[in-house]
Amino acid sequence: MALDLANYEQQASEAVKAFWGNRIAARDKQIEAGNIDQGERAGVTGGKNMDGFMVLLLELIRANGLDHAEIHQKRAVLTLPGYFRPTKLWDLLIIYKGELIAAIELKSQVGPSFGNNFNNRTEEAIGTAHDLWTAYREDAFGKQARPFIGWLMLVEDEPKSRSAVRDASPHFPVFKEFQGASYLKRYDVLCQRLVLEQLYTATALITSPRSAKDSGEFGQMSDLTSLKTFVATFAGHLAAAAARLV
Repeated sequence: MALDLANYEQQASEAVKAFWGNRIAARDKQIEAGNIDQGERAGVTGGKNMDGFMVLLLELIRANGLDHAEIHQKRAVLTLPGYFRPTKLWDLLIIYKGELIAAIELKSQVGPSFGNNFNNRTEEAIGTAHDLWTAYREDAFGKQARPFIGWLMLVEDEPKSRSAVRDASPHFPVFKEFQGASYLKRYDVLCQRLVLEQLYTATALITSPRSAKDSGEFGQMSDLTSLKTFVATFAGHLAAAAARLV
């Protein structure tokens, strides 16, 4: 049976519109209340910015044979046990017949500050995955097949995220791939290596300018980190789990 990719391009376009629209609405609401946060924080404290992508993931689950699975989205039921810490909160968990099918993180970053945020996102992504797989090795989820672990990231496409960045490394040179690389390129390398090192089953790097509030425009940096690759890999995992656990 062919995989169902759930018209992902159209759904992603709507998700991008919602992402930027929700940020603007959150900022406007705070301005009206006279309680404006500093900088870009005003656009994220309202939350729900990535809900459009959650809708896409839910449609993929239903379209590929796991519509009867436990699909957890509420904070109280989104934690998994860790190895280096007691628990970790995820954005989406799928459990079917007592088996962890998938755990997914949805992240975003907008300008103007990309440097510190990139480092924080990198450390968080690596640490989260390493903690989960170590817990899996130690049977934290029982004896089961490897779950799908996904990391989906939307980054603002603008001059600062596309400009070359210099690094200070006085003792040893940085890897060639990072030399003069923009923050978007750095995220692309990160996403590729997260999969290469088997820390995540699939990753996606979505680029989008603020003007996409009306157009829904989004792009990619490479085929390996494209939304299509993420969606196809996720759909394949769901279909395989559905066939195996019937």
